Amino acid sequence: MRLVLISDTHTHRGISLPEGDVLVHAGDATGTGTSEEVEDFLKWFASQPHPHKIFIAGNHDWLFQRWPDVGSMMLAEYPTITYLQDSGIEIDGLRFWGSPWQPWFMDWAFNLPRKGERLRQVWNQIPLGTDVLITHGPPHGILDTVRGQEHLGCEELRIRLATVKPRIHVFGHIHGGYGVAQSSTTIYVNASTCDEAYRPVHRPIVVEVSAGSAVVLGTEPIPRKEFLE
Repeated sequence: MRLVLISDTHTHRGISLPEGDVLVHAGDATGTGTSEEVEDFLKWFASQPHPHKIFIAGNHDWLFQRWPDVGSMMLAEYPTITYLQDSGIEIDGLRFWGSPWQPWFMDWAFNLPRKGERLRQVWNQIPLGTDVLITHGPPHGILDTVRGQEHLGCEELRIRLATVKPRIHVFGHIHGGYGVAQSSTTIYVNASTCDEAYRPVHRPIVVEVSAGSAVVLGTEPIPRKEFLE
């Protein structure tokens, strides 16, 4: 199964997608999450030829938090899109789980306090046996810095990952963290399409998944010893 991974497109203008079986968008499809932006994205996303299309919201996608009923009605018009919000789907034996939450970030959507139980409760919902985890934000210390500065990822998510050990964890949110890293159990993918200037310059990341392996195509994992478990 070939996964095509993108995130933080903010619009879909100028984005070219490779072929694949499952197209995954890890949030921030819009600029401010208006209904017009969401409709434009859903129309474009649904038109892609990939047999399966999975989408989660991000901190810019306000409509899905402020007006979830409106979001549900809009999604109902596009049955080829699977929207995940603390929920999962199985495709040909591969188990996906998606969640939009992240530590508080500039008072945007799907923010929870960095300290305390609320994020821990969200991440504890991730089922054991999850193969592909889709979150908007990164785990702490993994592809989560802007210009090599402070780590902005979630500490509680990193703790839960040590138990769940998904085969693939795809996220975005921190545009400057774009790339791939790998531990002994998990391929981590920051699939942000836009750079820090919101230019769609990062190519989609493709992962080929089989029963016994997962291989990133065309992008070498970043060898950093802190990712080794």
